[in-house]
Amino acid sequence: MKQQADLILSGSFLLPDSTQAGVMTDAAIAISGDIISAVGNTQQITNDYTAKRTLHTEHGLIMPGLVNTHTHAPMALFRGLADDLPLMTWLEEHIFPVEASWTPEMIYQATQLSLAEMIQSGTTSFCDMYLFSKEVARATEESGMRAWIGEVLYDFPSPCYGELENGFAYVDDLFAHYKNHSLITITADPHSVYTCSKELLTRLGKVAADNNSLYVIHLSENEAEVNTCKERYNCSPVQHLEQLELLGSNTLAAHCVMLSDDEITLMAKRGASVSHCIESNMKLASGAAPVTAMLAAGVKVGIGTDGAASNNDVDMFAEMDSVAKMQKVVTMDSTAMNAEQTLHAATLGGAETLAAGNHIGSLAAGKKADLIVLNMNQPHLTPLYNIPSHLVYAARGADVVHSVIGGKVVMENRKLLTLDEDRLLSNARKMGEKIASHGKD
Repeated sequence: MKQQADLILSGSFLLPDSTQAGVMTDAAIAISGDIISAVGNTQQITNDYTAKRTLHTEHGLIMPGLVNTHTHAPMALFRGLADDLPLMTWLEEHIFPVEASWTPEMIYQATQLSLAEMIQSGTTSFCDMYLFSKEVARATEESGMRAWIGEVLYDFPSPCYGELENGFAYVDDLFAHYKNHSLITITADPHSVYTCSKELLTRLGKVAADNNSLYVIHLSENEAEVNTCKERYNCSPVQHLEQLELLGSNTLAAHCVMLSDDEITLMAKRGASVSHCIESNMKLASGAAPVTAMLAAGVKVGIGTDGAASNNDVDMFAEMDSVAKMQKVVTMDSTAMNAEQTLHAATLGGAETLAAGNHIGSLAAGKKADLIVLNMNQPHLTPLYNIPSHLVYAARGADVVHSVIGGKVVMENRKLLTLDEDRLLSNARKMGEKIASHGKD
């Protein structure tokens, strides 16, 4: 007797992980609820399962959804607002003034814009740290995406919660509301060592420990940050966290551009993870993180886009291409950060930085059904010799035709099914006009 599934997807190719050796042809995947029931040859799957619905894509490649390990989703509304400026000029004269005028509804709508872009470019999971995160979570829940979300805390008042003590209450509310949620996980998020006192960093460390959550922080992003930390504490940002006993297996550090060999060794020893955001780092002239050295030392590394204000998109396919090529230039080694390593960092490697490698990041029976389907029948993807190579060096976010998250089809034939694209684009244009007029005042 055939087993019952909710959905069967089939295509010309199926890539369960990040390796060419794992590629399957004429393959299918059976999904029951939010779980993958089976992966295999299409004939075998259809012999073993009957489904409420089937979705076949000729020339389609079924693969794990991409995992974006560092975003500021509402900053999609800042895309192109102030480009090609020094970092502090960009922040203090353009970004901070607009952020001061944020309202919860603006955050909600701006987040929807970023979610639409992420879904349409192949991301199924993301880790976000920003302001008004209740609104980020609300929009995310409605979209059906999987996310790790945290409210950024720092020493000075926030446009969201005001005084710092209110911020801790806000974070407590988030943890309580989303406890055991199937798609949304809350994190504890100090902004950075240069905007957070020792007391704040430590208190948030306890919040993370009490809630068994990730501790997400910007760390060693550029030379100025490292120098500031050395002036204040006579040590680097990594050493500062270590001295405060905050560098651990639940630490997800974004950027990590300026690391010494000893710091890389220390991070590996402590089990800390890194989100590598190369396009933002290049655009802001922060530098290039020593990713190959991190991986060689055993540090878990995922890939993030950062916010669209400093990228200027959240297309993980574009990010993979930049990650691989930059590491070759930095090391002057054309074999560095090969396609399979890069694809791993964008899928299972990213999931591991979020302590979710047992659930997402690859396609196998028993794991969550988070996957995307690409149309490989295109000039820039033909001929096809090596699938990981094409995904890293040639594919584009626009090649994604279907997206399934937690067993639910959220995009089919590039049509968003959980978000009203026309409405959110109209809202974003109106908000953009207000932001532009604010800058002229």
